[in-house]
Amino acid sequence: MGHIKLHIKRDDKVMVIAGKEKGKIGRVLRVLPEKQRVIVEKVNIVKRHAPPSPTTGQGGIIEKEAPIHISNVMIVCDKCMNPTRVGRKFLEDGRKVRYCKKCGELIDKI
Repeated sequence: MGHIKLHIKRDDKVMVIAGKEKGKIGRVLRVLPEKQRVIVEKVNIVKRHAPPSPTTGQGGIIEKEAPIHISNVMIVCDKCMNPTRVGRKFLEDGRKVRYCKKCGELIDKI
């Protein structure tokens, strides 16, 4: 299976549009393209029992974000503050950027 092109990148602001976390807004911490999932800050929190180790300290029950399917999130535009679909276009200097389909504002910071 080749490289899968996704419309969401790390540090994008996204809103969950389906499931038990519907309506929550958070920042994308990690993108898992091979599984078509994203990990969003403070969304889909699960509890995991961890044994004591150098990374977890004394161990116990830790809470962490679980991946959510990419189809259940939408990018939130900084200008119009709405969840929006993403378009792609080339600028005059040849760069490919993403833009908001609702207001036309560029999503990729220049």
